[in-house]
Amino acid sequence: MKAGGSIRCFFDISIDDIPAGRIIFELFDHLCPKTCENFRALCTGEAGIGQVTGKPLHYEGVKFHRIIKDFMIQAGDFSAGNGTDENLEIAHESPFLLSMANRGRNTNGSQFFMFDRTTQPAPHLDGKHVVFGRVVSGEEVVVAMEELPVDNRHRPLNSVTIKRCGELLSRPKNKGESFITILHHHPMMCTPASPSCDVYSCITIL
Repeated sequence: MKAGGSIRCFFDISIDDIPAGRIIFELFDHLCPKTCENFRALCTGEAGIGQVTGKPLHYEGVKFHRIIKDFMIQAGDFSAGNGTDENLEIAHESPFLLSMANRGRNTNGSQFFMFDRTTQPAPHLDGKHVVFGRVVSGEEVVVAMEELPVDNRHRPLNSVTIKRCGELLSRPKNKGESFITILHHHPMMCTPASPSCDVYSCITIL
């Protein structure tokens, strides 16, 4: 599948408050620009505050609530986005794909699922769910998550949490060095006097 994109986001995962590792996603922004921008903004926190819940529209602190071994892992259980479907042409045919979960046509929001390592082509999902990215690093973290015990409703018995998330911004090499900036948005630091301000923290990794 040739569907690479220019946007990369990350999740730092914990299992029962113990760091489990980082998952890095490549988003197919040239094929699904609206879906990818929605996901990116939910990773950085730029999506702001939910009008209904009054809570940050941010994946940080969100738990994975559904794990089906040899199929998929699901998270993102809060309301965001306008739900419109976008580019349903990418097939669910490879392990470690990233796709939108929904309750039917034009109900996309914030919930997503990842295929695990053994997933076979799932044509029954094609035309119903938008594939908008894939895991490019941290596959072993996904595998560790899929191996966790679950109840009879596929809910993990361990607490699997997105402890930190954001966007990875590649920068040009300088004198033979390369680095990545982790972009992390802090909407709650905005004041009433400047409600639309953008406050970020950046960590540079040489």
